[in-house]
Amino acid sequence: MPPKKRKQPDEKYPLKLTMKQRESLVHATRLAMGLKTRIKEASDDQQFVEFTKKELEKMGEEIYTSLAYLPSAHRKQLNAALDKIADLLDDLEGKHLMEKRRAIDRSGVIYQFKVTLKESHPPIWRRIHVPDCTLGELHEVFQCVMGWEDCHLHQFIVRGESYGPLDPEDLHWSTEKVDEEEISISQVAKTGRKVRFIYEYDFGDSWQHEILLEKILEPEPNVAYPRCIEGARACPPEDVGGISGYAEFLEAITDPNHEDHDDMEPFQNNLAHVGQMVADRTPNSACTNAAVTRLTL
Repeated sequence: MPPKKRKQPDEKYPLKLTMKQRESLVHATRLAMGLKTRIKEASDDQQFVEFTKKELEKMGEEIYTSLAYLPSAHRKQLNAALDKIADLLDDLEGKHLMEKRRAIDRSGVIYQFKVTLKESHPPIWRRIHVPDCTLGELHEVFQCVMGWEDCHLHQFIVRGESYGPLDPEDLHWSTEKVDEEEISISQVAKTGRKVRFIYEYDFGDSWQHEILLEKILEPEPNVAYPRCIEGARACPPEDVGGISGYAEFLEAITDPNHEDHDDMEPFQNNLAHVGQMVADRTPNSACTNAAVTRLTL
């Protein structure tokens, strides 16, 4: 019988803590004794204490629970420690995401997509050139070129399969999703034919975009990708109520005699953008491309 493989210890990450923050963690929380001992035993001149990702998450949960009943002196120190833990966990999540993206095999070609907001009349659309990337990265491109603010959930529907971010916060929507970081454009487009799929943003307003793969091209020298090459009209404001709400919004904001016109006051300072919503041109195309080429794909 072959010997059992020894489990590798979890990687530890350095967390910078002041002496006062350490004292509050030891004396004002219910952290596990092993964690308290490690914090206590760190020498005075040792700025960093190492923890696993799971330990950092447990510490964050315990601090958050403790803050409700602690005196102000401890609250200040623990809030500062909580911010440091949150920043470190964010960095680790970003690192993990980049590692997943780097693991994807990428083709060297450029994909030309037409992105059209479904049921928009006249149509709101963009034509873009994108190198091979994950669907998660493609989501970032769509947000940028359309002008959305990326403040809601999203999903891709490809051949009846749903792809999206694997986030515990969206579980209440009861959707069976595949991780969008584990599939690339080249995998979706492997037939070499024209491919159509859906990108849905904001499950409340349900902004559905038809994505059409028009061409597969060779990259041009001295051209920055991704880029938006064509399009028309700005996207609707966030949380306007979907396509029907957007139609009512445009009617009210452009008609001073409309009964709801005064309710549009928050948008009055951005009438140039409202004009772009109905203009037959790509809104702020130079700004759009300046933003989209800053994306790291």
